[in-house]
Amino acid sequence: MARMTTLTCFHLDLGPDHVAHLVLDRPEAMNTMNPTFWRELDQVLAELHREGRARALVISSTGKHFSAGMSLETFAGAIQMDDQSPEGRAAIFDLLTEMQATFTRLENLRCPVIFAIQGGCIGGAVDMVTAGCIRYASADAFFCIQEINIGMVADVGTLQRLPKLVPLAVVKELAYTGRRLGAARAQALGLVNEVFDSHQATVDAALQCAREIAAKPPVAIWGTKQAVNYARDHSVEDSLRQMGWLQGAIWSNAHVREAIAAMKEKRPGQFTALSHLKGFSEQG
Repeated sequence: MARMTTLTCFHLDLGPDHVAHLVLDRPEAMNTMNPTFWRELDQVLAELHREGRARALVISSTGKHFSAGMSLETFAGAIQMDDQSPEGRAAIFDLLTEMQATFTRLENLRCPVIFAIQGGCIGGAVDMVTAGCIRYASADAFFCIQEINIGMVADVGTLQRLPKLVPLAVVKELAYTGRRLGAARAQALGLVNEVFDSHQATVDAALQCAREIAAKPPVAIWGTKQAVNYARDHSVEDSLRQMGWLQGAIWSNAHVREAIAAMKEKRPGQFTALSHLKGFSEQG
């Protein structure tokens, strides 16, 4: 049964193919990120993670630009950045930690996250998409570490994740100058997987990729995401050791037999969904 959820900043569609599609839906505001955006995104990601029904998540957008990043009005009122006392400055740390945790949910989500990007992907939007697994872009897309242009340091993940995706010298060039990185060069550097002629073609490609992923055993996809992310941040020796424990934890003869049978019989495989998560405090 398909499910559609409409929020202030997004709408979410979870269809019978187990693909979740989250759409940024404030085109009149260039899909900028206000406190409601952060609250709703955190809520949606927590729900998807807990339910385990989604086997892949596509995040796309509406309007001319994917997202113009943080709403500048936010700094004028909704978020107080007190630099007048050590206590106020210390509070900035906790505020940023909370914001960073929302995008880290994308990295920790139990299914892969695919972005379909059109137009500007600016400031906080770069923080967000670098936490995903796969990025498709339309030919008019561009990326900009906008923070340096407004007198601040990018602080919600770009400077930590982008160096894992493209050469360090490129990160420095973009972070120091605030220049735009076009879709073609982004693909050449490895930030973008593929570039398409139109926004619709980009979204269609992202959804097709998601459907292919969703056809695999969810626990094997979960394990693969765990292994790849771990290997990114650890040595080969440590990663191989982690791989042994991981494979031992999730290996399923039944899934392997079903995957091979489905491939031979040219039919979709039938696989067990990930467990619904219930926190310790919810037990009893």
